[in-house]
Amino acid sequence: MALLLQYTLIYASVLMLVALGGCFSEHSGVINLGLEGVMVMGALGGALVMKFMPGLPAAGMIVAVVLGAVLFGTVYSLLLAVAAINFKADQTLVGTAMNLLGAAAATVFVKALNMAEDSSNVSSAIQYIEQKKAFSMLKIGNFELSWFIVLAAIVLIASNILLYRTRFGLRLMACGEFPQAADSVGINVYKMRYAGVLISGVLGGLGGIVYITAGVSEWKFENGVAGFGFLALAVMIFGQWKPSLIALSALLFGLFRALSNVYSGFSFLAALNLPGTLYNMLPYIISLVVLAAFSRNSRAPKAEGIPYDKGQR
Repeated sequence: MALLLQYTLIYASVLMLVALGGCFSEHSGVINLGLEGVMVMGALGGALVMKFMPGLPAAGMIVAVVLGAVLFGTVYSLLLAVAAINFKADQTLVGTAMNLLGAAAATVFVKALNMAEDSSNVSSAIQYIEQKKAFSMLKIGNFELSWFIVLAAIVLIASNILLYRTRFGLRLMACGEFPQAADSVGINVYKMRYAGVLISGVLGGLGGIVYITAGVSEWKFENGVAGFGFLALAVMIFGQWKPSLIALSALLFGLFRALSNVYSGFSFLAALNLPGTLYNMLPYIISLVVLAAFSRNSRAPKAEGIPYDKGQR
């Protein structure tokens, strides 16, 4: 039970962070389907910090890894911002291209890096066995509370305040609902949409490093993030683009994902003799069911996915 709770909280944290990132982007009017690629880039940034700065104290390691992941995720999200906002490109196509490019670019980069250090090593993995100890906040038996879970909770509270209690958040949502009206009262729609996309890059990159440090000591970047970017989109839709509902939705999806790690520890599940791959499929099956059942009644920002034309009224 302790392991189930631990993995549920970790996976829920990942999904919540990335879904909140998508929420900010879509509230500004830009659909970010490239969250999967942003996660991979964030994971790459954090993993590189762990590889090249192994001697840092625990607090310094946490801060450095978070900054590395955030930096890589933010810079990568600029691809979407420039293409969708400045050049008014199709946001769905740009996001899909970012997903394909992210895993491929990270794999090539890591293989080249490993080969430069050791000509016999062409692995796409970065090892960070010892550095992972810095992320553990509390350990009771089999249960381990990570600093990343605490960080995710802080981000959730901050997102609620930022969206609904600040001038920035209200202006951001206005740009995703009726950008022409927002522009007419002096709000710079382009800047607000840039801000929304960059925030999604920050949170998506952070979600990537949380994912790859969840339960492994190394990560092969050719594996990507196993569709977690798309799961986060399902969490966002099921959560109706509201941070509090997104958190509850992330816990539900995180629970089903955690079952694939610990189902053998539950006698009633083991007695069913179901293949492990079925438990791996559960969160994706649930996402299809949720989207089929609730997407019709979802209330997405009205102007999401529509390039803003300043001359249009």
